[in-house]
Amino acid sequence: MHAIEFVESYFDAWNSRDPQAVADHLAADGIYRDIPQSVQRTHDELIVSLNDFFSNYRHRYELIGNILTSSNTVAFQYRMCPPRKVRKGESDGSFRGAEFVTLYGDAAISIYDYYDTPEAARPAHLARLSSQQAESAKYAKSGLSSAQLFQYKSRLNQLMRSQHAYLQPDLTLPKLAQAVDCSVNHLSQVINSGFGMSLFEYLNQFRIRHAQDLLSNVDSHADTVLKIAFTVGFNSNSAFYAAFKKCVGQSPAQYRRSQLKKAH
Repeated sequence: MHAIEFVESYFDAWNSRDPQAVADHLAADGIYRDIPQSVQRTHDELIVSLNDFFSNYRHRYELIGNILTSSNTVAFQYRMCPPRKVRKGESDGSFRGAEFVTLYGDAAISIYDYYDTPEAARPAHLARLSSQQAESAKYAKSGLSSAQLFQYKSRLNQLMRSQHAYLQPDLTLPKLAQAVDCSVNHLSQVINSGFGMSLFEYLNQFRIRHAQDLLSNVDSHADTVLKIAFTVGFNSNSAFYAAFKKCVGQSPAQYRRSQLKKAH
């Protein structure tokens, strides 16, 4: 699906207040990340969350400005408007947000949602300030524009998905900044504010996904878990186990057994 068609369909789903249709824009293993609330949801979790949201709120979503595309990344800004008419001199209660989407084929691998609301119009479930808002204040004077942030995010994703930079066990922030061709401070902002993660969390999501592929592969069955840990970029078995269980909910050995059972 073309990026613009994806966004148009996505807005239609939100404005139709259809949780299933919104969630179906995610791939089967895709993640929707609500940055202000510091929450991430799978396809099915997003449906449950939106069922509750749409039963209480009937806002309409409007696209602001242009849809930005780069490789398999899409970015756009939106306005969320309440359905009621606004009296003269009264705040309309709308607020703005932005989403960064990474596409794989016709679906999104990840959707990152950023927004801010006026206190008076803020629904209770959006009222909590998050660490991401603190990060935004931290970087307020960094000089990094939204366009640059999008550009650096695209370059970073390209390094991970096409060049598999995460496989380097000695990969550091300065080395990665050099590869992206930006300053260390700007790359830190891209990862912390742009993706809502630390450097290690960002790298580990790719490492764990790669490890899942290897653990599921019958041809790699003879490889030890330790060998796979080192193959995907970890420096120790304990770090790999901790990261894998946090991301997947199972130990690497348990995951391998469950995948091999499915294969038979």
